[in-house]
Amino acid sequence: MMSASDVAKVFDTILLTPGMLDVVKVDLKISRKNVLLLSSVISRGLNPKDESNNGLLENVPPDLAEQLTGFADECLQKAGLTELSQKLKSLNSK
Repeated sequence: MMSASDVAKVFDTILLTPGMLDVVKVDLKISRKNVLLLSSVISRGLNPKDESNNGLLENVPPDLAEQLTGFADECLQKAGLTELSQKLKSLNSK
């Protein structure tokens, strides 16, 4: 089994391969439940204090993390779940 640092190096290498910066159009039709879950997964995965990601996403460049957060926010907005998501986050932080 690979160590967390080895997995992070492989992940970083994959992110740097040719074509990874190419823009692709993704047409998604998913339930509101899945939008809410996807947003939560993105937020949790980018949280450096969350020990469950085992360092895999520690080295994600800040601009990429910002883009992913923006994508999650846009999905919530389009699904009409922004306010609900914020209220759930506030419940979770208490």
